[in-house]
Amino acid sequence: MAENELTQLFGEQKIRTMWDDEKQKWYFSIVDVCGVLTDSKDYLTARKYWNKLKQRLKDEGNETVTNCHQLKMKAADGKMRSTDVADMEQMFRLIESIPSKKAEPFKQWMAEVAARRIDQMQDPELNFEQAYADYRRLGYSDKWINQRLKSIEVRKELTDEWDRAGVKEGQQYASLTDIITQAWSGKTTRQYKQYKGLRKESLRDNMTNIELALNILAEASTTEISKAQNPKGFKQSAAVARKGGKIAGDARKTLESQIGRSVITREKASDYLPPADRIQELLEETED
Repeated sequence: MAENELTQLFGEQKIRTMWDDEKQKWYFSIVDVCGVLTDSKDYLTARKYWNKLKQRLKDEGNETVTNCHQLKMKAADGKMRSTDVADMEQMFRLIESIPSKKAEPFKQWMAEVAARRIDQMQDPELNFEQAYADYRRLGYSDKWINQRLKSIEVRKELTDEWDRAGVKEGQQYASLTDIITQAWSGKTTRQYKQYKGLRKESLRDNMTNIELALNILAEASTTEISKAQNPKGFKQSAAVARKGGKIAGDARKTLESQIGRSVITREKASDYLPPADRIQELLEETED
């Protein structure tokens, strides 16, 4: 199941959502929605409310609760934790059981979320606009966001080229990415994430401006060499990946010789973004 998690805002309140490419539908964190509709002061209060509501609805034989399931979503500490979710249809039904003045505005918001996703699928440019707004809201600088969006564009062009060369999506894509990353940074993707103290978080979302720039150079170089040399299959594409990564690796070494330090750093997003609420973080650590 191809999933894309996104924290979205209803006013100033965060709602964790996940888009399922296979089923073409959104899933919403029920606890987050309960927190919004009941004006809960903290995560624990919202969670207690949902637990009581869930039990009451189960006792009443409510099929919506029975059909709800769990997905792993990112907690405040960055860890992926299982939480109850509902799709849009299920969520509409659950909202009917929650007395709240925000019920109707929230239903309209969910409808807008669905409509926006359809628009984005028809017009890829809107995906970039949404991504820009999301990164900006999280506290990233405009300069970093512009580079990050460019890296997404460059990555898409590279994977299109791999697809043309007959490389299989999945493990082969991951292996080629490792080759490129190691060629320019000296570390595999896994080693790089471990160096930065990351687990499930995106490596690119935790790169500095210069790290992102070098990664863009590596992937863009790989794409251009592939277009010129026309490799076939994984083995030939791997050779191209090493060449593209080496170009950025040479650039990195040249820069480091001029500034006298490594540009591969342990810095990650949490080092320069606004910190998450510590209370919510501690509460979510108890969620299974």
